[in-house]
Amino acid sequence: MNEAAVCAGTFDPITMGHLDVIERASRIFPRIVLAVATNPGKNPLFSLEERIELVRESTAHLVGIEIDSFAGLLVDFAESKGVRVIVRGLRAFSDFEYEFQMALTNRKLKPQIETLFLMPKQDYSYVSSSNVREVAQLGGDTSQFVPVPVQRALTARFG
Repeated sequence: MNEAAVCAGTFDPITMGHLDVIERASRIFPRIVLAVATNPGKNPLFSLEERIELVRESTAHLVGIEIDSFAGLLVDFAESKGVRVIVRGLRAFSDFEYEFQMALTNRKLKPQIETLFLMPKQDYSYVSSSNVREVAQLGGDTSQFVPVPVQRALTARFG
């Protein structure tokens, strides 16, 4: 496929589930734009700059990755990057309703942009950034949930 795709998220922090979806997408599309959402309303643990750097370090082994931040509508961001495909990860059935509604809304806003759903490996289907933050804050081992750069950042943050 000679297209590009955008994978967006707050990535606070990027998890092995995120990484698995990004890796799968990179096997389909030669160019992947990783869109790190500013999302100040979520009160992120890591600053935007820290999240971008953690995403950069965690995806350094992949080819064709471009990292940028965005605020506002994802379809507007995708269009500004010349991207016609949004890749979204579905961890569990509980994600489906929200993602389905968002995909239909995006289609109404920008019918030329498609949404592609990818499922992470079963091993990561339950992993969420909020669970990872909680485990780290309570002193638990996050090594099976996040890439090494994120594990170092969490250890530095929580000790």
